[in-house]
Amino acid sequence: MSHVSQAPVTTPDGEPAPPAPTEYSQVKGWFSDYDQVLFDWFLTRQNGEEEKPGDLLELGAFMGKSAIFLGGYLREGEEFTVCDLFDSPAPDDSNLAEMQDSYPTLTRRAFETNYLAFREALPTVIQAPTFVVADRVRPASCRFIHIDASHLYEHVVQDIASSRVVAAPGAVVVFDDYRSEHCPGVAAAVWGAVATGELHLIAVSGSKLYATWDDPAAYQPALLAWLEGRTDLWHGVDAVSGQSLVRIGDEGAVPPAPPEPLRPAPEPEPVVAPVPPVHQPGPRPRAGTAWRRLAKDLLPPVVTRAIVSWRRRRRG
Repeated sequence: MSHVSQAPVTTPDGEPAPPAPTEYSQVKGWFSDYDQVLFDWFLTRQNGEEEKPGDLLELGAFMGKSAIFLGGYLREGEEFTVCDLFDSPAPDDSNLAEMQDSYPTLTRRAFETNYLAFREALPTVIQAPTFVVADRVRPASCRFIHIDASHLYEHVVQDIASSRVVAAPGAVVVFDDYRSEHCPGVAAAVWGAVATGELHLIAVSGSKLYATWDDPAAYQPALLAWLEGRTDLWHGVDAVSGQSLVRIGDEGAVPPAPPEPLRPAPEPEPVVAPVPPVHQPGPRPRAGTAWRRLAKDLLPPVVTRAIVSWRRRRRG
């Protein structure tokens, strides 16, 4: 099954719609602060080259965290395409097991609800296995490609091949989970492409590998100069398989301003402290009332009568 659309799917009758996030931190996903810094650097640099237009592509969207971020760099006349199975049937048993284990809550409606909370319109959504991308996306059209789909070796090999077909000259291709212990298939496929000399390294973070199918010199010198001025990132340069690789680590990186929701949460009603009740003193007892009560309780009746008689004579 595959489906291509820019219209949101509807919620079935009787089924509650997913709640829309009111801030970016509420969107579930794995997208570190310092990878947000690096995405921003590459995309802002590309956006400064107006004579080099190109589309954006993401393979594997989960709940939309990185897609929402990417959507903020889309320029007039460009297209952003997202490809994910979402809640469609997996194409094979291995992929089905992976989906059930890693993404049991993933649905297209959840992705779209999250995305439309921050962006006015959806990207082009291809709800299908990612191997269809080479047939659905224009060849040599994409300037930035983020691959975070299946972790199975055969699928990643296909995603790498598809990225080469759709990559524009000088495109940046970013691979997630290139070194995660639970994704050996990603590591084998990505480093295999590097070892053949076809995929050219730019940089790595703790989670993502940044590469290009063209000359990395279009990025590496400027990247190193920029890193020299960052105190919240450390970096070093290694030689890997005859290529230069910039290693980047986190030293408390400050991410760019997060995407702003289109409909922020309403301001909470001011809390008014309760006013304590004002104590109203009771009426003061009349003069003599207190001593008469005390005398009645403590003195013999004959003494009490004598005192009362004496006070009456004084008043008279």
